[in-house]
Amino acid sequence: KGMATPRKAGIPLGVMKVLDPRQLKPDSTETERILTVLDETIVKLEITRLIPRITASLDRYGRMLGPEITSGLLELQKLSMEIQHLLTSPGDAKTMRAVEQRLKSSLRNILRLFLANPLLYHGLKFEVRVKESPADVFIKAFMEFRDFTLERLLTTPDEEREMIQFMKDISLQVEKNTEMISALQGELEGVIQTRDEEVSRKDKTIENLKTTMEDLAKNCKAEIRLIMKEGEKQKKEDEEASQERCARLKEDIQHLGTQFNALVLEHRASELVLRKEKCKAEKEIQEWVQKYDIDMTEKQTTYDELQAVYNEEKEQLSLLMEKHAMLLQEYTLIEEERRILKEKEEEAAREEARRNNAATCIQAFWKGYLVRSIYKSVLKKGKGKGKGK
Repeated sequence: KGMATPRKAGIPLGVMKVLDPRQLKPDSTETERILTVLDETIVKLEITRLIPRITASLDRYGRMLGPEITSGLLELQKLSMEIQHLLTSPGDAKTMRAVEQRLKSSLRNILRLFLANPLLYHGLKFEVRVKESPADVFIKAFMEFRDFTLERLLTTPDEEREMIQFMKDISLQVEKNTEMISALQGELEGVIQTRDEEVSRKDKTIENLKTTMEDLAKNCKAEIRLIMKEGEKQKKEDEEASQERCARLKEDIQHLGTQFNALVLEHRASELVLRKEKCKAEKEIQEWVQKYDIDMTEKQTTYDELQAVYNEEKEQLSLLMEKHAMLLQEYTLIEEERRILKEKEEEAAREEARRNNAATCIQAFWKGYLVRSIYKSVLKKGKGKGKGK
């Protein structure tokens, strides 16, 4: 097919087309022709719906329509009036059919002119305000018929079977869900009943507790009176004990005040002694600080001299380190050259050994060849002498 329809997981292609009619597209010339006829019919119905309103306001829309359409609408209006007159007063059936044919021809001519100028139709569609009428219901139903026809044209037998199977699956799922809902409703009713029983039991418990609390309140009033009497008695005893205690505390305060004054005098005498010792210690500290400053000045001088010597030696050390690095680099290069030279010497020695071995083999082969040649010549001579005898 010449269309690309996205397919969601778990939903057949045919069902996707039904669920989303916007994805339906014509896929053949015959389908396009059928759709063209249906679309033109819808446009004609909408134009026909607008014609009465336009005819009633030709003065307003005359310039927009043009002379040809205006004259056609006037003729259509005239024929409509004739039809109405013939319907109200019985007349010749032949005349009625002739007028109907002329009316149909005039309407077809007007629709042809509107279809030839689609911009005019769209402009009037937004300009002319028409109240809802049974024609709107018919147009809507025809548009649904157009969508249904397109769906049927684009639905293959396999897709239709898939759709039917899908609808059956949905029905089964709905039945299962209904059964599950019924079961859950039963469980819910049981839970509600249990909850009502629990609430009733708790209400009874609350009533019993209220009764018990009222009894407790009555008993508590008598106990509160008894506790108040005992509290007043205890209060008097505590006040008497508190007065005796306050008297003892006053005596203790006077005694402690006397001791405090004696300690103050004693501490003042010791404070004078400590002040004298503090002054003496401050003088000694000042002498030690001066001595410390002198010693630190001398040590700072010595430190500066040593720092200068250290810096000088550090510079010499850095120079020596640079020289050491250069010498180390040269030493590395020399060692590398020695290694390469040694490898070359070893390679030359191995090459010399191979040559010597090759020469020895060649000499041995040559000597063997000479011995065999001499031996062959001796044998040939011996055979010649034997023939001569």
